[in-house]
Amino acid sequence: MKGLILAGGAGSRLYPLTQVMSKQLLPVYDKPMIYYPLTVLIAGGIREIGLVASPQDLPRFQQLLGDGSQWGIQIQYFEQARPDGIAQAFLLAADFIQSGPVTLMLGDNLFFGGDALPRALTEFQAGATIFAYHVNNPECYGVVEFDQEGRAKSLEEKPVSPRSPFAVPGVYLYDHQVVEIARQLKPSARGELEITDVNREYLRRGQLRVTRLSRGFAWLDAGTSSSLFEASAFVQTIEKRQGIKLGCPEEAALRRGFLSELAFEELLKKMPACEYRDYLASVGVEISRGSAVAA
Repeated sequence: MKGLILAGGAGSRLYPLTQVMSKQLLPVYDKPMIYYPLTVLIAGGIREIGLVASPQDLPRFQQLLGDGSQWGIQIQYFEQARPDGIAQAFLLAADFIQSGPVTLMLGDNLFFGGDALPRALTEFQAGATIFAYHVNNPECYGVVEFDQEGRAKSLEEKPVSPRSPFAVPGVYLYDHQVVEIARQLKPSARGELEITDVNREYLRRGQLRVTRLSRGFAWLDAGTSSSLFEASAFVQTIEKRQGIKLGCPEEAALRRGFLSELAFEELLKKMPACEYRDYLASVGVEISRGSAVAA
């Protein structure tokens, strides 16, 4: 499984913040927004990750993330000259995806809680898997209707009368067919290659599965000023209450075994004195003690 993060788009909903910076580089509490989807992919065991961004923002992402080797992963970058839809990411990264499978994540979506998402990443085999999240206002989202076996029945984009209270969050799992499907898409009325049309094609083929996210799971879309503030407040609350940090690729890489304890310690030495480093140091001590007990 490979991972693909879409960090392009004009960021118009966050104007004027995005006049000088990609929205995926804006802070969500104490970390850049891009750290959160990146950490989910690492926690799901994905080591090969592609990032799609605009030409002006790519150098900033490269400066922040590098080639990923510091976390024991590989990051490749793909230029999106114009924001022509989510599904365009598959065309831009077709050589990277090759024979699949691939997980696509939107760079402004945050996920926290439970093991449904990481488990789906590791257990995925074929077809397509999308997720269902119960919301109070499904008419504002893409909506999925599904049966008790997790088979999708219908997909609607911001319907006036939703058939289901379940929205589709910004994470999607696809097999090798996704590039060919994306190549056959026609632009929508707004001139974009829509991810919903990709999902509809898998639905037509009888290959679209739905994983329902539990009540204890949190999904946040940080694409507007108010939702960005809410996401930051949520992260701050969890971190303060539980004494953990969300969206730390270093921690995820260490716990996944992508980094050895020695490599993790060397990584910390390169960081300035700050709360982030102090937290990661405590994680290293915790894991080191656990290794000593297991031995």
